[in-house]
Parts: sequence; structure tokens; C-alpha cells
Amino acid sequence: MPELLTDDQIDAAVKDDLTRWEVQEKTLVRSVENPTFLDGIRLVATVAQLAESMNHHPDIDIRWTTVTFRLSTHSVGGLTAYDLELARAIDAAAGREG
Repeated sequence: MPELLTDDQIDAAVKDDLTRWEVQEKTLVRSVENPTFLDGIRLVATVAQLAESMNHHPDIDIRWTTVTFRLSTHSVGGLTAYDLELARAIDAAAGREG
């Protein structure tokens, strides 16, 4: 079972390289504004493939051109290294400021 990250580890990751993410109630959250609805759907499809390959799946909310990702390791009730890894992969897939 994955280990929960400490608050210091989470804060360091968000400050250092996950600057587009925020922590809300033991969850990493990022919204990405896309140029069009279809661009958002393409991003979701890309992230779905990444998540499936990692066997770690985000909660995804689609609101017209805005896609919001929420990451948490539900089995342990908080954030783990899996969430940081998936957040970095989402950032790479988004390829732009969101």
C-alpha cells in the first residue's frame, strides 16, 4: 500500500514543480482552460490513457472548455507519490498554462 505524503512533502512539490496545482482537503486540484470543448475532450482522452497505464485514476470534471482534475489516493485517504507522478504527467499532457 502506498504511503501518505507529509504536509511538508506536499507543500514542497506544489511550490517547486507543481505550481499549477493547489491542495484542497487532501486532494491535488488543477483546472485547465482549453481553447475549445474538443481540445478539452482530447486532453481528457490523453490523461485517461496515462492514468490507465499507471493504474491510478483522477476525478475529472468537464465544464465546456475547462477541465478540472482532482488527485488523491482513495485507498489511503490522502496524497501519495502516485498523485505527484500523475500530476506531473497531466502537466506534460496539458502542455500549457491552465
